[in-house]
Amino acid sequence: MFTAFARAFKTPDLRKKLLFTLGIIVLYRLGAHIPAPGVDYSKVQQCIDQADSGGLLGLMQMFSGGALLQITIFALGIMPYITASIILQLLTVVIPRLEALKKEGQSGTAKITQYTRYLTVALAVLQGTGLVATARSGALFQNCSVGGQIVPDKSIFTTVIMVITMTAGTAAVMWLGELITDRGIGNGMSILMFISIAATFPGALWAIKESGKLADGWIEFGTVILVGFVMVGLVVFVEQAQRRIPVQYAKRMIGRRSYGGTSTYIPLKVNQAGVIPVIFASSLLYIPALIVQFSGSQAGWATWIQDNFVTGTHPYYIATYFVLIVFFAFFYVAISFNPDEVADNMKKYGGFIPGIRAGRPTAEYLSYVLNRITWPGSLYLGLIALVPTMALAGFGGANQNFPFGGTSILIIVGVGLETVKQIESQLQQRNYEGFLR
Repeated sequence: MFTAFARAFKTPDLRKKLLFTLGIIVLYRLGAHIPAPGVDYSKVQQCIDQADSGGLLGLMQMFSGGALLQITIFALGIMPYITASIILQLLTVVIPRLEALKKEGQSGTAKITQYTRYLTVALAVLQGTGLVATARSGALFQNCSVGGQIVPDKSIFTTVIMVITMTAGTAAVMWLGELITDRGIGNGMSILMFISIAATFPGALWAIKESGKLADGWIEFGTVILVGFVMVGLVVFVEQAQRRIPVQYAKRMIGRRSYGGTSTYIPLKVNQAGVIPVIFASSLLYIPALIVQFSGSQAGWATWIQDNFVTGTHPYYIATYFVLIVFFAFFYVAISFNPDEVADNMKKYGGFIPGIRAGRPTAEYLSYVLNRITWPGSLYLGLIALVPTMALAGFGGANQNFPFGGTSILIIVGVGLETVKQIESQLQQRNYEGFLR
């Protein structure tokens, strides 16, 4: 593997792409540490040391690479773009115009990408306004004594400047991601997401070591590392697993030449939905906590939600989280893979599954297989997502800082595998030898 990396840097065009990608990553991490105008950075650091960085805003904090609670110019990170992409993907199934654009090929995809950019900016304005309002009120760090002094100047002008700065930062992050896609290695947005999550690992691991009680925290630290390696191995194994459905194309005689007659397969992944169900379930479970936080109610229902759904360790929360992940896994697979459309395309080009009639029987067979492999995939997602809650339960609650969460591991492994495959394919074009011999 190390010799493959050396060959990658010896190849001029591949070296330029790798160095360009690394340069963009450096710019992204620098922007994640530049405070937004109007923010008292010393008060922010004091609150970060006092308050818990997880919980309510944990998902956005992870995707921003720790920049959210520091209220930097890249505080929103790529979360608005991820949200916009998911919304457009869901609307494609509902709105016929978007579905027609998706079928138009490259031009239609470019149009949907443009819509995604516009929606990203709109969501950045909305999320930036919410973040600034939360920081001004002191609710961003509830356990901090100086939480209300993070934004000393509470005038409308300062608020507008902060929102505009964060929105521009989101647009800049989106532009940097597209630059990596065009001139670098891998998918730009995925790379930035990878870097954002990986940047939080060292601090979280050291926090576990500092808060540990066994052998000065080294036993907890080693246990977390061991659990992390086991999870990575499990995720790699399941993410690479797929059910290959054989497809045979009939021969066609055109003049004196014979066309077709080839054999291929339809790869159905065990985890066909990816990380989307975990993101959906996490976002949905944040809504009750948000309602309680901003309502300030002390009624019985607010207390019940506070006790059962805010801490993240109550059995009600765990059961609801698991059920929502399973539900969204089936839901997302249902809208992202259309067996009827696949069966029609196969029939149109003379393809068939051996032993299955073309048309409706093929669609029913694909639906049957898809449902059977989605069950283990959804259960696997639920178990992976619950690891932070279950792991280290015997170490006095150290799992609150557990860095190897389901979302982070799934994204890191998925992006890592895809990027390595792209580098390997470019190496094989020149040397016929990749990372694995």
